[in-house]
Amino acid sequence: MSNKMHLLSASSRKRGTGGVHAQVLPRLRVPAFARLMSIPARSFAPFLALVIAVGLCCVPARAAEALKFAFLGSLSGPFALQGEETLKSLQAAADVVNARGGVGGKKIEIVAFDNKGSPQESLIALKQAIDQDIRYIVSGVSNVAHALTDAIAKHNARSSDRPVLFLDYGALDPALTEAKCNFWHFRFEPHADTQLDVLTRYMAKQADVRKVYLINQDYAFGQAVSRSGKEMLAARRPDIQIVGDELIPFGKVKDFAPYVAKIRASGADSVLTGNWGNDLSLLIKAGNESNLNVTYYTLLATFFGTPSLIGPHGVDHVKTITPWDINVADAGRQKALLEAKAKYKALSNLNYLPAYRVFELTAEAAKKAGSIDPPKVARALEGLHWAGPSGDSWMRADDHQMVAAVYIMSWVKAGQPGAKYDAEGSGHGWKSELLIPAKDATPAVKCQMERPG
Repeated sequence: MSNKMHLLSASSRKRGTGGVHAQVLPRLRVPAFARLMSIPARSFAPFLALVIAVGLCCVPARAAEALKFAFLGSLSGPFALQGEETLKSLQAAADVVNARGGVGGKKIEIVAFDNKGSPQESLIALKQAIDQDIRYIVSGVSNVAHALTDAIAKHNARSSDRPVLFLDYGALDPALTEAKCNFWHFRFEPHADTQLDVLTRYMAKQADVRKVYLINQDYAFGQAVSRSGKEMLAARRPDIQIVGDELIPFGKVKDFAPYVAKIRASGADSVLTGNWGNDLSLLIKAGNESNLNVTYYTLLATFFGTPSLIGPHGVDHVKTITPWDINVADAGRQKALLEAKAKYKALSNLNYLPAYRVFELTAEAAKKAGSIDPPKVARALEGLHWAGPSGDSWMRADDHQMVAAVYIMSWVKAGQPGAKYDAEGSGHGWKSELLIPAKDATPAVKCQMERPG
């Protein structure tokens, strides 16, 4: 049974009956009923019981209610493609869990809200979701996640009888599970510092990496990549020169040619970037158009929309961190991914693993707790292990940070061993260079969590 999906914007949603079926007893004509009134009580009682029993047995059984999850994502504006493909990934993940009985015996129903990529719009959407008694919020992107985690903590403190749980599939700012860790927030992807630790270790072993240019989006996540990237490279390869460190307006740059010119002038041989969406796609596209000869070391090149613009120029020149990919999946999972791609008419191969972790672990936590009550599910999530397709991973109880394996992959021509499937119809795809298991990608705990009483 497939999951249901609704799309809501800032406008309110029309309310229907909510799927409630009225129970209706068989009607008796007035004359017949009048004659019944003359029946002695001892004879009428069994008859009346029979009428009620017949009426109740003929009422259709009410379908089991779904468990609603609010998706708050960018479904319009410059990051609409990324929001739409994330939603489709969540739908595919919900299908997998629903086929096994859902969460706590209830089918997952995704209610989508367009937050336009804005923290302010996200808070409006959050209120709408809470007003509809949706108790599970699914979102990502660091600036949005910071706004949501604060608002949810305040809501839960005020309304302890209606607590809300925030399931964060991919906001990567480390602070969300460190300085700003929160009992009601769970992150299902390794944070930026963990990913950078893996990536800079890899870069340090590449002899041709000598001059690095950093270019990142000017918001919490991009700032974290800039800061930690410089520190980690300096610690691992003091001889590497940082020849540029640029923060760009988030989602607003249309022409990256001036930035490419700066990179070329710097003499960089490598670019380290946490950019995603158009801010990465257009950067690589502009580099391709000017024949910029660098290798891009990225955290999010597999993310929706970028692969279709990398092109042949990026072969062996784009490296990325990623949670998983169709080209490292077994045959059964590859088949399931392609079927989901066709079902949802997706651009991507719907192999964004954090989307699957969200529902798989929530379902397992509800089973463990014997409840779908958010506080009970939250406590059951703590320390929960998942034997996923990339190996063992777990939700750390100390900070609600997912500890999971990560891959380093290279952009190659599709159809070769290790890269059977292309990405986004590009004719090129991702090939695994290295798998780092969760035990070797475990960040230090830097959280002092306050827990509800």
